[in-house]
Amino acid sequence: MKTNRILQSRIEPLAPPYEAEVGEMLQKLMPPGMEPLKLFRTVAHNPEVLKNFVANGRLIYQKSSLDMADRELVIQRTCARCRAEYEWGVHAKLFGERAGLQGDKLQATMHANAAAAIWSDRERLLVQLVDELHERAQVSDELWQSLLTMWTKSQLIEIIVLVGFYHTVSFLTNAVQVDLEDFAARF
Repeated sequence: MKTNRILQSRIEPLAPPYEAEVGEMLQKLMPPGMEPLKLFRTVAHNPEVLKNFVANGRLIYQKSSLDMADRELVIQRTCARCRAEYEWGVHAKLFGERAGLQGDKLQATMHANAAAAIWSDRERLLVQLVDELHERAQVSDELWQSLLTMWTKSQLIEIIVLVGFYHTVSFLTNAVQVDLEDFAARF
């Protein structure tokens, strides 16, 4: 998957020193000692939207009922479908190995369809769910019944919200043309 990226962001990320409230929120989004990502520093131009990112981050990474492998597959597939190289690359680098999503499997998030042999039955359902939501903003009855055999209704709501949130993140990183992080993977 190739991207045609302009090298300059349309909205430059904020630079320190940050206003106190913004600095606190940025700190909550990052592990200790890691500089806030360009995405978060860009969103910080609107502190109310940044609060939403903090709240979603808490749900996704602290309160999630999903296992990391499921969560990251959903995020990677969503970002790949949206051609959001920035977010796909950040997640590939920060979470890919721990989630078992690297090498051919990571590449498959960009290129393989749900029927590809690389996916387990569980992964195949997640890929199909992301694809159906991305393509039609709907889930077929057949897929829904299959999903219910693997995840609770509560978890399915969480997965659907996760897909929606990472569509939002993808729209933002693509529209604003957030500069890629130096450490992140590339398509």
